[in-house]
This record gives sequence, C-alpha cells and structure tokens, in this order.
Amino acid sequence: MANPTPSVQLLLTGNEIMSGDTVDSNSALIARRLGELGIPVLRKVTVGDDRALLVRELAAMAQEAELVIVNGGLGPTVDDLTAEVLAAVAGVPLAEHPGAITHLEQWCARRNLQLNAANRKQAMLPAGCQLVDNPVGSAVGFELAVGACRIICTPGVPGELKKMLDLIVADLAQRWGTGSEHSVLRLQTFGLGESSAQQIIADACPDWPADVELGFRAGAPQMEIKLSVTSRAALPARERCRAQLEALFGDHIIGEGDIQLAEAVLDLLRAQGRTLTTAESCTGGLIASMLTRIAGSSDAFHAGFVTYDNAIKAAVLGVSEDTLREHGAVSEAVVRQMAAGALARADADYAIAVSGIAGPGGGSPDKPVGTVWLAWGDADNIEALQLCWPVERTLFQTMLAAAGLDMIRRRLLGLNSQPRYFAQRRVG
Repeated sequence: MANPTPSVQLLLTGNEIMSGDTVDSNSALIARRLGELGIPVLRKVTVGDDRALLVRELAAMAQEAELVIVNGGLGPTVDDLTAEVLAAVAGVPLAEHPGAITHLEQWCARRNLQLNAANRKQAMLPAGCQLVDNPVGSAVGFELAVGACRIICTPGVPGELKKMLDLIVADLAQRWGTGSEHSVLRLQTFGLGESSAQQIIADACPDWPADVELGFRAGAPQMEIKLSVTSRAALPARERCRAQLEALFGDHIIGEGDIQLAEAVLDLLRAQGRTLTTAESCTGGLIASMLTRIAGSSDAFHAGFVTYDNAIKAAVLGVSEDTLREHGAVSEAVVRQMAAGALARADADYAIAVSGIAGPGGGSPDKPVGTVWLAWGDADNIEALQLCWPVERTLFQTMLAAAGLDMIRRRLLGLNSQPRYFAQRRVG
C-alpha cells in the first residue's frame, strides 16, 4: 500500500538571495520535480547566512515536516553554513567524510587542480550523514534524519541542483511512493499568451474533464501548458485533451517537456540534413547564442554574423550602400540582403536576418521604437515581414530572436508562416 503524501518544506539559504543579487529559481525547480511525484511543497523559507537563524528555522521545520530540502550553503567559503547548521540541529559533530574527500580529489584531478584547505571544508559533514552524489560540482549533497524528519542538503548552483534532483527524485519515488499516480504532460508553446489561450480553450472545450487539471506557466519567450492527472484512469481523458489542444494550437506547440525553440530547430535541421546561419543587428547575436548554448549545435549551425554598424553590414554581408542610404538599416530591402549575404558567406541552407530599433531611444514617427524587419528562408525563397514589438529592450530582443527561430521551425515543418502573433505585431 502506498504511503500518504509526505509533508515537505524547503529552506533556501544565502545573503545573495535575500539581497536580490541572485533570483531564486531553485525552489521552483524543486517544487516542480516533487510535483511530478504528486508531492506538494507546503512551505518554503529563505534565510540569509546567519547561523543562529538557520539553526532555529531548520529545527522548527524538522519538528513539523517529514521531508526538508535545504538548498545552498555547501560551498568552500566561511559563509557556507549548511553542514554546520544541520550538525547543530541533529546534535552531532562535524567530521571529515571519506566519501566526500574522494569526490573532491576526483573533481580536482579532472581539472588539474590541487585539493586545498578551502575545498576540504566541503568534506566536513554531520557525523552519520549519507552522501547524495553531485555529478557536476565539487560539493557533495548529504542527508540526515532528525527525529522523524528526513533532511536533504543540496547545492545552490542551479546546474548542479538539476543533476542531483534526478537522483533525489528517483530515490524518493522508491522510498516514498504516494497514493497519487500524479502525472504531468507539459507542452511548450511560442506565440501564445495565457489569457488568450485560456479563453480559446474555454470557448472551444466547454466540457473539459474535471480529472484533467489545466495549468499555464508563462515565460519569455515560451509558455508552458500543463495537463495534470492523478490516476491512470484519467490518462485517456488527458490524451483527448491533448488532441484538442493540438487542434487549437498545433502550429504553436514546440514539443514536450523542457524543449526550447533553439533545440527544436536544431533537431529539425539535423533530421533534414540542413544548416542555418544568422545575420543579426538589433538582437546582437542572441539568436546565435540561443543555438550555440546547446551541445552539438555545430552539426547544423554554420555561422552567425553580428553586423550592428551599417558599414559592417556592407563590408561583411554585402548589403548595398545605396540600399542603406535609400531605405535605412531597418527596412525590408536591407534584411533581405543581410539574409542573402549570410547564406552565401556561410554556405548554409537557411538564414534568419533581423534589423530593428530596440530602444529606448532611436525611434522616429515613421519607425517608432519596437519597429523591426525580420527575414527568413533559403536562397530560393526569402520571406520578410515588418513587426512592431514596443517592449523593454531585453524582452524585445528575446521575443524577436525567438520569432526568427520559430519562422525557421515553421518553414522546416511546412507550417503556416503567418502565425497568430504576427497578426498582433504586424505593421502594414
């Protein structure tokens, strides 16, 4: 018989989170991964690097919860207090853990580093604790029971936490199964807003089944639609709901899970044996960056050109100086020539080109801030469109970069090249 759902609390540590220097994304990741097991987080608290406050809070949590996950404070510096705090709450001494020493030695050896005294601090752990492997970083995780509460300590570096959660969640699923067969299907979309998507679904699907929970997670540039069920019996209903969503938004759905636009584009390019290049002005290389942050992108991404100044557009991409003088950098003629120039110089199959006014200054009555020309396609068919995205500069760049990738995705899939968001942003 499955165990009842455990009571879970999170303790986030660090002055940098309290000051706002670091934005806490880790608690959201932890809550989402636990949610996949049907285990909700009932409470989370953030405390700075204050030993007394941390001891007090962790001791209180250990009295109230069956599982506490502590995030942060496992590093080599004097303000990394988690091991010391847990030892105090458990009433045990700190001791050098041989497994943690081995982990540190191997971590240093892979990087040709000497294990120093500061790093050895990361091996001083509460006596009797069990290690939680960190496949990426120097700091091992560890866990210890305090009364009836299981306390798991994890590093604050997001990339390390993400890898460790795979191990932690798998262990929790074995040790602490719940009566709920909770399952979440996450669909990644681009070009949809929460309110408009909700209204379209409500109008088209008035008989939405009660055992399929519909949720949204908005972000930039993507929005996630979640379909959650708590029993196997509800899975067929969820599949019907999925089919309804695909009928409504199919061309906006990028894929499942955590897939990003750049990843989806690279997968399509590889599958078709095609390559891509970019010619960017107002996005400053962001499209190329979104592609190259994905391992193995060199299979399908040939080159990116950041041609901010008009002279560079002419010298590097072959944009006509007469065209620049007559039409200006933010024009259809220029982005078409940028795309054609990038295709020729990179010997690629497809190109994305962008030139616009990101702001906050630089606009005019004819071309206000947010005006942009986007071109995409291959040597035989380059399409171009003028949009206006009058938002804050960073968001403008993010959304425009994603739109460029989305147009290549649509071209590769043979989808309609005039999506919903173009109707909202199109000029003329």
